Amino acid sequence: MLLGCIADDFTGASDLANTLAKGGMATIQFVGVPKAAAAPDCETAVVALKTRSIPAAEAVAQSLQALRWLQARGCRQFLFKYCSTFDSTPAGNIGPVAEALLDALDAPVAVICPVFPATGRTLYFGHLFVGGRLLSESGMQNHPLNPMTDPDIRRWLRLQTKGEVGLVPYSVVRQGSGAIEAALEGEAEAGRRLAVVDAITDDDLLAIGAALAGAKLITGGSGIALGLPENFRSAGLLAGRGSGYQPLNGPGVVLSGSCSSASMGQVAKYRERHPGLAVSPDRLMDGSLTAGGALAFVKEHFSEAPMIYSTAEPDAVQAAQARHGREKVAAAIEEFFGELARGLVESGATRIVVGGGETSGAVVTALDLDHFRIGPEIDPGVPALATDGPRPIRLALKSGNFGAPDFYEKALSALGSQ
Repeated sequence: MLLGCIADDFTGASDLANTLAKGGMATIQFVGVPKAAAAPDCETAVVALKTRSIPAAEAVAQSLQALRWLQARGCRQFLFKYCSTFDSTPAGNIGPVAEALLDALDAPVAVICPVFPATGRTLYFGHLFVGGRLLSESGMQNHPLNPMTDPDIRRWLRLQTKGEVGLVPYSVVRQGSGAIEAALEGEAEAGRRLAVVDAITDDDLLAIGAALAGAKLITGGSGIALGLPENFRSAGLLAGRGSGYQPLNGPGVVLSGSCSSASMGQVAKYRERHPGLAVSPDRLMDGSLTAGGALAFVKEHFSEAPMIYSTAEPDAVQAAQARHGREKVAAAIEEFFGELARGLVESGATRIVVGGGETSGAVVTALDLDHFRIGPEIDPGVPALATDGPRPIRLALKSGNFGAPDFYEKALSALGSQ
């Protein structure tokens, strides 16, 4: 195994696996830390954790456990993947996990680069933009779990870390990989072991990737992986195998738990042609809506590829959180979608599209899946996924902000037909 990756949520893991597979690396996405060795033809393993919104100490412990498993597989380089909107709080978890991995690997420096130009995420002077708007004005300031109110990634990260945070500005990045590598060495010598690196285009990410050929640890969004396969290819280490993905026909269902502005538009678009059931936190909390009731709705409309969604306006979400408690609402929604996913598969659903990182984690955990083969890209950052077994299924796990307005329709078609 060449590259070992640790992702802080399930949609981010499939996003990263998609980038590496497109780059020509034989990629397997694992659900949690595997209990056994990987397949011998696996060139890069992406270990999907669910650590984005848990206490920082727990996130660190799980990430280090994943690191040890990857080290035991002989990985030459390691990548910590987080969201391209840098989803975190002043208490963590990106900074604490990154510093813990640095210490464990005895690495001198690691880049911080959540850039993903294909989805509008860019960095300039350490400030993160989403679709040309500052992060704090992009809608992410209303995120129900990790509201992003400051676009200055250095300043935000400094709240989470023990050490100072450096910067490799865009003027250096444009000079190419040699200049980037020299700048990172300078940051390490100055004691700044985490360095935010500006990038605006894919070409910038390719240059950064080339500069990181000898790095022990890399951190960032999936875009930071764009240039990494070429480093291994140039060294003659890639075998050039495909994934062997095949679509699977059968009933399809869409589950949407994200409350991002993109998800709201996608839900509205999908509901124009398909039946849907809205999941109200109030009804979950008082027991008037259950996973069993939602499953009955799905079975009634199986032939129409129905949608079950908790996606709602930020004001409505915040009001429900105020009534019942943020953690209780989040836990109830995740439990609901997990139980529903089990019922769907037992009832014969073969294609499931999930919107939202937390919801995706709940679904994958509830289905007790341990790994995926990576299929074709549906939209930037979102591949089709295949899992086999007694009940084979095809999945798409979408980060809330990703995907075109018609993503859900496209995703079901990519997974198979009715």
